[in-house]
Amino acid sequence: MRKTQFSAVLSTFILCMAVWILLTWSFEIQELAAGVIVSLGTALFSSRFFIHDNAFRFLNPLNLIKLVLFGFVLLKEIIKANCSMAARVLGGCKNVNPGIVRIPTDMKSDYGLCLLANCITLTPGTITMDVAEEDGQNYYYVHWIDVTETDRKAAGDVIKSKLEKGARRVFD
Repeated sequence: MRKTQFSAVLSTFILCMAVWILLTWSFEIQELAAGVIVSLGTALFSSRFFIHDNAFRFLNPLNLIKLVLFGFVLLKEIIKANCSMAARVLGGCKNVNPGIVRIPTDMKSDYGLCLLANCITLTPGTITMDVAEEDGQNYYYVHWIDVTETDRKAAGDVIKSKLEKGARRVFD
C-alpha cells in the first residue's frame, strides 16, 4: 500500500470512528470493538473514493475551525431560505416564478464544487441539477423557485454568494 493510500485509509478510519463514538456515545469494549471493525471496513472500502490528496486536512485545527464556521454560515442560509419558502407557502404561492438558471462559480476543486452544489440544494427553493465545465469555467445549473434575476452573475450572487465564499475558504 502506498503512503497516500495508507494515509487516506487512516484518516477515513479516524473520521468513521469519531462518528461511531458520537452516534453510540458508548465506551464499552464491545461497542468500541464493533466501531473499530465497522470503521476499518468502511475506510478500506471507501477511502479511495473520498480522499484524493492531503488526507489529514481536517485534522488540522485551523481547517476544522473553518469547516465549523462554514457550517454556521450554511445554517443561517438554510434558515433564511426556510423562512422565505414558508412565507410563499402561507401566502398562497402567488409570487412564484420558477426557472432554471446557469450560474458561474469560481470553485476549482472537485470537493469544493460538490460541497457548494449540495449546499445550494440544501437551501429550500433551489436544486442544483448539474455541474458543467465549459472553456475552463465551471457552471451550476440550478432550478430556482423564484427567479428574480436573469443575469447569470446577479443570479449567482443571490443564490450562492455567502456559501461560495465559505466553501472557498474550506476547500480552495
